Amino acid sequence: MLKTRLTEKLNIDAPILLAPMAFASGGALASAVTQAGGLGFIGGGYGDKDWLEQEFTAAGNAMVGCGFITWSLANQPELLTQALERSPKAIFLSFGDPELFVEQIKQAGALLICQVQTLRDAKHAIDAGADIIVAQGAEAGGHGEKRATFTLVPEVADYIAKTAPDVLLVAAGGIADGRGLAASLMLGADGVLVGSRFWAASEALVHPNMWQAAIDATGDDTLRSKIVDIVRSRDWPDRYTINLVENDFSKDWHGRESALKTDKVAQQTWNDALSAGNTAIANTFVGEATGLIHDVKPAWEIIDMMVSQAKICLRSYS
Repeated sequence: MLKTRLTEKLNIDAPILLAPMAFASGGALASAVTQAGGLGFIGGGYGDKDWLEQEFTAAGNAMVGCGFITWSLANQPELLTQALERSPKAIFLSFGDPELFVEQIKQAGALLICQVQTLRDAKHAIDAGADIIVAQGAEAGGHGEKRATFTLVPEVADYIAKTAPDVLLVAAGGIADGRGLAASLMLGADGVLVGSRFWAASEALVHPNMWQAAIDATGDDTLRSKIVDIVRSRDWPDRYTINLVENDFSKDWHGRESALKTDKVAQQTWNDALSAGNTAIANTFVGEATGLIHDVKPAWEIIDMMVSQAKICLRSYS
C-alpha cells in the first residue's frame, strides 16, 4: 500500500498506528486496524486487569500491541506482565519515564514504542532503548503538552538522524487524513499515530452522542484543560493537560480548577453525564482534528482513505 521503514519494521502495509486511547481503543478496534494494514493497539490506560483480558480476547488472533500510561503502570506493574503474556507486537508507553520497564519488554521480544512531547524526552527515551519514538504535538486528543506537531517532528527527526538512525519516528497530533500522513512523511517521520480519527471509527468503544459532538465541532471548539482529570480524580502530573471539546461545563469551570477540586456535586454531575452520554456536561475527548471528522466509518475505510489521499499528495509534489 505505502511502504516506509515503519511498514518494513512492523511487517504491515500502511504506516499507520492506532493510538492506544484509554477506554476507546479496545480489542475490536485494534484488530480492525491491523486487519486493514496498520497496527492496532489496545489502550491499557490507567489499568484494569479484567478489561485488559477482555479486550485482548476480543482482538482474537490479530497482531496487536498494548499501550499504557507509564506513571500509572508504575503503580500496577503486574499489568505489563499480563500484556506481555499475550505476545504483543509492541508495548507503547506514554507520559512517564519508560526506563523501569525496558528490560522486561525487550526480554519478552516486544518492540518498545515511547510517546514523547518534547525533544528532551525523546533523547531520554532513545537512551533508554526505545525502538520507535512517537513525537506528539499539542493538536492531539487526550493528554499532551505545548509543542506543535509541525515543529516537534522534524526537530526529533534531525536528532534521530544524527545520533540514532536505527530508531524509527512516528508523528502524532492532528493527523486525520492523507494530507496529514503525507505531510508527516515529508517532515521526516516513518509513519503516523492516529487517535481522533480512529476514535470516530465504528469499532471504537465510544458513546454515539460523543461521536456526534465531535462531528458537530471544529478545531476552534477544542480546549486544553485539567478539569476532567479533576472530576475523574486522576492525579496527572502538572505538565500535562487534556484536549477536549468545549461545552457548558468547561465554560463554567475552566479557570476555576481550585473551586472544582472541592465541589463534589459538580464532579459527580460530570461523571453521571459521562455514563449517560450527556455532552452538554461531559466533555468529548478529541483533538483539533475534530474539524476534519465528518462521519463515523469502519477502520478499514479510514486507512484506505488516508493511504489513497497520501499517495496523491506525495505524487503531486514529487
